[in-house]
Amino acid sequence: MTFAFNDFLQWMGLYFYPFVRIGAMLSIIPLYGMRSFPARGKIILAVFITIAAAPSLDLPPPVDPFTWQGVLFILQQVLIGLSMGVIFLVVFQAFVMAGHLIAMGMGLAFAQMTDPTSGVSAPIVAQYFTIIVSLLFLALNGHILVIQVVIDSFEYLPIGVSFYTQNSLRIIFEFGSYMFLAGVLVALPAITALLLINIAFGVVTRAAPALNIFAVGFPVTLMAGLLMLTLTTPVVLPHLQGLVHHAVEAITHLQLTSP
Repeated sequence: MTFAFNDFLQWMGLYFYPFVRIGAMLSIIPLYGMRSFPARGKIILAVFITIAAAPSLDLPPPVDPFTWQGVLFILQQVLIGLSMGVIFLVVFQAFVMAGHLIAMGMGLAFAQMTDPTSGVSAPIVAQYFTIIVSLLFLALNGHILVIQVVIDSFEYLPIGVSFYTQNSLRIIFEFGSYMFLAGVLVALPAITALLLINIAFGVVTRAAPALNIFAVGFPVTLMAGLLMLTLTTPVVLPHLQGLVHHAVEAITHLQLTSP
């Protein structure tokens, strides 16, 4: 029984290249990509997922990773992993966008705290949506779904030197713009109600200029915003399910250029 060098490269690539793709996805995807999640934990998780998934994958071409072709293989895996992570990240950022819009209407745009997922400051309303969506995502086994998606991607996005087609790049960019549309759809009822309240206060200000509208308007818009948050929270689940389904569908439509 002989063990050629090409066989060694194939078996090494069977574990190394999937590890690169899975690790790139875990570095940016929601929940796994949080700054509070240690980098060592991400690496260990990527190693265990790779060990579990590699036996079911096809052997890659025998390419030395220290050659230019091997570098292209690695770049391909990083690009695919990051693009999948960005698509799922857009799902969460849509609700952050909705929180921004509602906070501006409520007058709570100044009330900010650090976002645990990105490490930047965000309105407290956006943090509320982030917590709700994270809990629902875990309850729906979304953390398992993203792992299944990246493992299934090796079937229609095989390891090689080819990169995304023009249509695939358009799918990724269009899904990024979908974040704004989804955020407005989630926040639309609250935005409409708060807009009508502000219009009513504008009419009152014109009718009674002596009225201190800032002393009266802020408590009213705040209470109305909290009431609309209570009414908006139950619709977060169907919006999340639709966004996750749309994200998985977008990923499955990604294609590589023909060799």
